[in-house]
Amino acid sequence: MNKTNINLNCDMGESFGNWSMGCDAHIMPFIDQASIACGYHASDPMIMNSTVKLALLHNVQIGAHPSYPDLQGFGRRSIPLTRSEITNMVIYQVGALKAICESENAELSYVKPHGALYNDMQRDPIIFEAVIDAVACFNVPLMTLAIEDKQELLDIADEYDVPLLFEAFADRRYLATGQLAPRSMPGALLTDEAEIIGQVQQIAQYGKVRTIDGYTIAIEADTICVHGDNLEAAKLIEQIRAAIHLEAT
Repeated sequence: MNKTNINLNCDMGESFGNWSMGCDAHIMPFIDQASIACGYHASDPMIMNSTVKLALLHNVQIGAHPSYPDLQGFGRRSIPLTRSEITNMVIYQVGALKAICESENAELSYVKPHGALYNDMQRDPIIFEAVIDAVACFNVPLMTLAIEDKQELLDIADEYDVPLLFEAFADRRYLATGQLAPRSMPGALLTDEAEIIGQVQQIAQYGKVRTIDGYTIAIEADTICVHGDNLEAAKLIEQIRAAIHLEAT
């Protein structure tokens, strides 16, 4: 299976004030989609604005990257919130980035939740629906994890008329369930060059991935993510892009 339209995306704009995070200037020229933090796990208005401008410079699609309100934990801790609290929290963050995009004559193209919110919505249909409800306000797709059994997600998205973009990961290991291996698990983050490129090629060429526990699962993706805070993966961004487009032809 060779898929001809797989994009490459990266989580970006995750600095805060004078604190710098990621390799945005290095990575931006080689990606198709930039998921920009909206202030709850990282970023601030100045960082958001400068990252939007950088994306425009390189003709990269702009996505909002909302999270739980967790600056200290970088959005990687689950926070118990009601359905309406999650919906309004996402609207608040996406709305802020959309306004900054409009101030620069840029367009918001999609929403991709961050960290614990991203993981929680995969496991809990109520949280997934709360996020979908928010995204529906902006008439853009929601980016979510590519899994084998996606029908329940598609059914919920259809109710709100929200398209889904299914995402795979270049530098994260998978569990046999199709979920991402928790970052606390040894080996969950790939740092070896051959393993990262091999996983990208496997996803792009065969629509499959080898899990951390030795299984092979199907994974059909519209876009592949590389993390800007994974320095080894960031160094390979040109090779990752080449692997996606070479294998997809």
